[in-house]
Amino acid sequence: MVGVLKGKSNKILQAVLTEVPFDGWTDSAYERGLKKAEVARGEADLLFPQGVRDLIELFGETADQAMLAKIKAEPGFQRFRVRDKIMFAVKARLEFLTPHREAVRRMMIWYALLPHLVLGLKRLSKTVDLIWVEAGDVSTDFNYYTKRVLLAGIVKATMVVWLDDETSGCQASWDFLERRISEVLKFGKTISLIKEWTPREWIDKVRSTIKRAS
Repeated sequence: MVGVLKGKSNKILQAVLTEVPFDGWTDSAYERGLKKAEVARGEADLLFPQGVRDLIELFGETADQAMLAKIKAEPGFQRFRVRDKIMFAVKARLEFLTPHREAVRRMMIWYALLPHLVLGLKRLSKTVDLIWVEAGDVSTDFNYYTKRVLLAGIVKATMVVWLDDETSGCQASWDFLERRISEVLKFGKTISLIKEWTPREWIDKVRSTIKRAS
């Protein structure tokens, strides 16, 4: 039964994704997607009680799972340097999303709306946490939060570049991603100095690093 429900949920998502480029993540696109998937609204509401909001969350989870699947399929991943693991993961997720680039653009617009800002932050937090876990991060102290905040800035900035990247194989996006990771890792080497900084200096340093990443 679980497999059947999951299959139907994915069927609805794929159908709605073909409509989102025209109307965005709206109830209108949702309705047309349901008709295309031949699923009654009442049945869909059982799978997605909050409608478009739940569907967008499924879209994000699907991208995360595709990223994890590609990581698991890479035999040499565990031998990569941390920076290469992060690069591989972010790139894998965006490559999966490439056929749905316009839907991603519309999703970012949806998340930018005031009522949805917190949902967007939660979605991004889940993704960067997965990436750090796969990269082997076991930190539980202040570094745990620092790494995730900085990676969130990298992911978001790279997505902005990727959305309009017309270079072959999105090479401009991957070059941008590599530069941002390098900058953040350089910053990470100075974390040991944190005890010498005032709280104000620490906040300013994090902000400036995130700003450069965007």
